[in-house]
Amino acid sequence: MIRVVTARRMARLEQEADQARTRARDVQARADAAWGSHARELYAVTDRAERAEATTSEVGVLLSGALAELSDAQQELLRKDIKIRRLREVLKSGVLVGRSLTVLMHYGEPHTVYATRKDALADTATHGVPAGTAWVPCGERPATASTWCIAAFIYDAHCKGYRRAFTPAPELVGGAA
Repeated sequence: MIRVVTARRMARLEQEADQARTRARDVQARADAAWGSHARELYAVTDRAERAEATTSEVGVLLSGALAELSDAQQELLRKDIKIRRLREVLKSGVLVGRSLTVLMHYGEPHTVYATRKDALADTATHGVPAGTAWVPCGERPATASTWCIAAFIYDAHCKGYRRAFTPAPELVGGAA
């Protein structure tokens, strides 16, 4: 079969080919734009995921620190609660006259109150005093002269409170008595 191609048909075929090339370039440009948009979105999502992972890590560290602090605070609260219960038991026992308390003092300031001297001596190791340390009375020295000292307080019914069992002699101020 022989086909005769005319100039008009040839012009039409060239025109259709040009249109097809134009459409192909247009489709290729849209595909490239879609690919670029997809790649940018992928990079953005990856970056957000990495930042979220880093933030999660930081939050985990902060949370573990907060939980440790919470645990320490709960233990301290439990210790304080036990001390309060002991002191309430002493108070409820009724007989306060003649009863004594022992106070662990740090540079003259009350630090911890104990029901007995034995309890005070047993607990001083937690405050850095080596076990077996020989304790001597403060005597005439001011309490501020010692890093740690133990003072006994007895109940005074006249003032409805505790007073120090040993009261040091008052110091002379400027030669006055």
